[in-house]
Amino acid sequence: MTDRDPPEKGPPRLTVIETIGESGRSEDALQSKTPNASLSPAAGAANDEAILIRIALLEEDHNDLSQAIEALEALPHHDRLSVARLKKKKLLIKDKIQTLKDSLTPDIIA
Repeated sequence: MTDRDPPEKGPPRLTVIETIGESGRSEDALQSKTPNASLSPAAGAANDEAILIRIALLEEDHNDLSQAIEALEALPHHDRLSVARLKKKKLLIKDKIQTLKDSLTPDIIA
């Protein structure tokens, strides 16, 4: 910030940071410049919607990997190591999907 920049006023600004997930797909993540921004119920709903979108993308990647594994295994002389790596990646994606689904379910203490 230089001497000529006006001070920041109003709601916190958000910056878009591009990240690359394990799927190789570009994803945009929002990062607040104010660390103590309060979360309203609308923000929680927006977060849930973002999680659902992330789950849908991961499920798509999971299905793509399933098809790739089936295609490789259909070849008469397929590379077992490549198939094993794809299966491991598929399991990691499945774990991420389950973790995200669990984060949507509220913890209920009985």
